[in-house]
Amino acid sequence: MINPVDQNQDTTAPKTNNKDLSGKKILIVEDEEALAMALQLKLSSKGIAVKIAGNGLEGLEAINKEHFDLVLMDLIMPVMDGFTVLQKLKEQGNKIKIIILSNLSQQEDLTKAKDLGAIDFLIKSDMQLSKIMEYIEKVLAAS
Repeated sequence: MINPVDQNQDTTAPKTNNKDLSGKKILIVEDEEALAMALQLKLSSKGIAVKIAGNGLEGLEAINKEHFDLVLMDLIMPVMDGFTVLQKLKEQGNKIKIIILSNLSQQEDLTKAKDLGAIDFLIKSDMQLSKIMEYIEKVLAAS
């Protein structure tokens, strides 16, 4: 877990160049279009299928209709926020892997997201896109 309290924590993931990630499918639930498109471009270049939802409601509907190997989700979004999506998935008993990508950095936000089922919490403003990609690849390679 990337702990917002410990900004010096090493977040370097091992390289996964020898692992074929084609056939994996990720849902990005993010209202910041530039970030969503950048992630989609990087992930697609690795052979990963990517779908984007612009708000929590679209994301929840996509999760309930399709299989995804991983979901990357913001917390603060229009229509339905990420906490509500996590709560609804927990109520449904859905154990999909979700990594939170947020600029919220309070310990209580991290704890709440983890309690609702997120596998990890990355602070967008503290991480370069390349480090986020390395971490995503590591999680996908392990699944």
